[in-house]
Amino acid sequence: MGLSHVRRALVALAVLLTAAACADPPAEPAPLRIGMLVPLGGPYQSIGADLRNGFQLYLAMHGGRLGGRRIDLRVADEGDGAQTALPAATKLVKDDKVVALTGFVDGGSVAAVAPLLAEAKLPLVGVNERPELKDVKWVWHTSFGSDEPGAAIARHVKDSVDGTVYVIGPDYQSGHDELRGFTDAFTKAGGVVAGKAFTQDFGPALERIRDSGAKAVYAYYAGQAAVDFVKRYAASSAADLTLYAAGFLTEGAVLAAQGDAARNVFTVLNYSPDLDNEANRTFVAAWLAVHPETPATTYAMASYDAAAVLDRAIAAAGGQPSPEHINTAIGSLGQIDSPRGVWQFGQRNHTPVQRWYLRQVRADGRALSNVVVQDLATLGG
Repeated sequence: MGLSHVRRALVALAVLLTAAACADPPAEPAPLRIGMLVPLGGPYQSIGADLRNGFQLYLAMHGGRLGGRRIDLRVADEGDGAQTALPAATKLVKDDKVVALTGFVDGGSVAAVAPLLAEAKLPLVGVNERPELKDVKWVWHTSFGSDEPGAAIARHVKDSVDGTVYVIGPDYQSGHDELRGFTDAFTKAGGVVAGKAFTQDFGPALERIRDSGAKAVYAYYAGQAAVDFVKRYAASSAADLTLYAAGFLTEGAVLAAQGDAARNVFTVLNYSPDLDNEANRTFVAAWLAVHPETPATTYAMASYDAAAVLDRAIAAAGGQPSPEHINTAIGSLGQIDSPRGVWQFGQRNHTPVQRWYLRQVRADGRALSNVVVQDLATLGG
């Protein structure tokens, strides 16, 4: 090639490089829409706030992105249960075109929405209790199955109580699931149930507890009902019986409202903010920086983990992360490094295989707190 040809080639290359440098950068893809359903009012508003804040905390710590993609989080009101949750979820799926759903406090809401998910082929990463479902292909939970808290503590109660145990909870699906988990495991371990009540009329129920001859009580209540139950229990004739419960009885904002009436209550849960691991220290520090007057809760942690699950799944789903691709990726994630400790989804129920902890309400400085007493069991899945 002659010198003139070389010069012309170099000039042409320079022109191409200059044009490339001056061209606009490729447009960033539109944000991915994720739908969240939580109670925005009513007796479970504080739980809904923790769920929303936990997810948003993870987003804030990751520049508003999951899997490298900007996220448009669409929050809708779950309301009191299935009758309000289903139309809200339908709008998110069919009108807002979300690629995934998260949130949900009520197990009945999840059961109502499950057929919609199967029809739309869209994943739910739920963050609170989950009832038994026939088809969980599109349903994942970073929390637990509704019967697992009771099952996790049943052996400990049997070994610790010299006598029968009375069980009490609300008369709706979650109450029945929660108490069934305890009574099935408790009787299998050789324990005897003194009586059972599904009610929020605490006065007569508490008198029946004393008359039953029970030596301890196992309870499940959450939200405002938990505040009312603990206060009534402490003032009742059953107050000298040791009270065991699913952790929601004293979790989060309800403990401050219960005050000294909650002292010494034992609960079972998959999380406590005093767990000593690096992921929890990072989470609690970030949480308290934004919410200095509110302790981190299992609700906030599970929602934070839901964002972490979607972060990894969206990244693994490729350049065009469809709902189907995201759902497939969730099933292949393996272990999650979580504030509760390392866990992973079970293949049967798509709930975490995780460790459960016995906690006791004790003074922690000037405030009452749920303090971990011991490990109980590893179950779930």
